[in-house]
Amino acid sequence: MLALQVMAAPLLAQTLANSGNQSTAQLRTAAEINQSLQKARESPAVSIEASAAGDSRIGPDDLLNITIFEAPEMNSTVRVSASGEISMQLLGPVQAGGLTPRELEVMLQSLLRRTYMKDPHVGVFIQELQSHPVSVVGAVKMPGVYQIRGTKTVIEVLSMAQGLADDAGETVLILHGREQAESGPLDGPSTTSGAIEEINLKKLLESTDPALNIPVRPGDVVKVPLAGIVYVVGEVNKPGGFVLQNNESISVLQALALAQGTTHTSAVSQARIIRTDPATGKRSEIPMNLGKIFAGKRPDALLQPKDIVFVPNSATKSVLYRGSAAALQTAAGVAIYKW
Repeated sequence: MLALQVMAAPLLAQTLANSGNQSTAQLRTAAEINQSLQKARESPAVSIEASAAGDSRIGPDDLLNITIFEAPEMNSTVRVSASGEISMQLLGPVQAGGLTPRELEVMLQSLLRRTYMKDPHVGVFIQELQSHPVSVVGAVKMPGVYQIRGTKTVIEVLSMAQGLADDAGETVLILHGREQAESGPLDGPSTTSGAIEEINLKKLLESTDPALNIPVRPGDVVKVPLAGIVYVVGEVNKPGGFVLQNNESISVLQALALAQGTTHTSAVSQARIIRTDPATGKRSEIPMNLGKIFAGKRPDALLQPKDIVFVPNSATKSVLYRGSAAALQTAAGVAIYKW
């Protein structure tokens, strides 16, 4: 009997591996999604042209480079205050917050024309943009706060964060901030502050509809939730946690395939699923006879994120297997000796 089990184990592992390969072949890995993100970002069909740098509205902490061509001695580099003001020679405090660089140029020319110059020409350049943050959090390679000029798309923002992490889920959440309601026509139509939009990454990357690649504006938060993880522990060849790519469903047999099957000493009839209630945190155990599932006498159960598949050790099999291994070694030694 033990010999039959030893011979059947590789066949069972191969069957499980084939089952797992068929399942995972349909899943998109994070690396594949990142490649699609890069291609989509470069494709004009699914990208939104960002607002020109000159159309970005000036805000607190922005660093401005101001040039007055008729009076180079008045050229200056100034930081916008928290109240949106800048301080200019001869002109004193000037309200710059909320204006585009072009609008500020017109205002400064008007102020200089009324007081000191007949026909002034002024240039305003945003040297450092600090007032247009977009926060990218969650399962991305480089989460953080990124400054953007004008409007970016979801694909562009995710690319700025170096793409998805290996444990990323299949959706992207966008929380629109207050900047949305305050943005002018140069930044496109506004969205209600506090609104949350959810995007399916697979649909976004496989569709040719540019409407799915929604705009992201200053003040927004882009979040990529983590994918679900299932754990396989105990008497398996490769215990560990396995990421549910794109939150696809996974069955017990598929999880065992990822764990490279059960060992020779596993108690397959005494396996169980340890499940945690996400609402209460309470754990429960679900008995599972793997032998009957292998034989097709029981349905293959679907796992939920954070489920633990535990395959215990069989004391009887362990003793028999050690005795059988010792006998095989002895027989091999005798055969070699006689040869």
